[in-house]
Amino acid sequence: MSEPAFAYRLLPGAGTGPVLVVLHGTGGAPEDLLPVVHQLCPDAPVLAPVGQVTEHGMRRWFRRLAEGVFDTEDVIARAGQLADFLRSARARHGLGGRPLVAVGFSNGANIAAAVTLLRPDALTRAVLFNAMLPVPDPPRLDLTGTRVLLSNGRRDPMAPVDSAERLVALLRERSADVREHWHPGGHQLTLDGVAAAKRWLSDELTGVGGTS
Repeated sequence: MSEPAFAYRLLPGAGTGPVLVVLHGTGGAPEDLLPVVHQLCPDAPVLAPVGQVTEHGMRRWFRRLAEGVFDTEDVIARAGQLADFLRSARARHGLGGRPLVAVGFSNGANIAAAVTLLRPDALTRAVLFNAMLPVPDPPRLDLTGTRVLLSNGRRDPMAPVDSAERLVALLRERSADVREHWHPGGHQLTLDGVAAAKRWLSDELTGVGGTS
């Protein structure tokens, strides 16, 4: 599979901290999560690529065989493409050593989780809203230094609790630092979830880690 030319938006920010990589959900667009990321870190630059897969006219990040059943080979390939894009965008836009923090919802959270598991050379920080395990048996890479916040609903029919918990377990088995936030709802962003992500990012900026 050749590397796609990702369409993307780059919004400059006044801050000198992390660059937020916005990853939309199925059928979404880069603009969808901008209000959320502006709440998380108003001054941060934003890099917002567009998913390359189309399903019934809706943009996605990788193919699926059915609802909740992913094409694992395609997930791995697309995660590699996105990782390469992030590395090249860092160089192209002079982002230097600034950390990249993925902020993904649903399918966007799943591709962020895949890149985090498979390509720690490209991504070591991620906020995952309504994520599930994207690949069933990821390689046992050393993810020491990787930090993740997962915010999911206990009644989410699209990102089942057991799959999300398995994702958390696999990240921790590989020495990633994972903070969990669970809400009683379904497949949605919540005010509490956004607040938890803002606290997590603030901790990251002040060097405070840990799990909860």
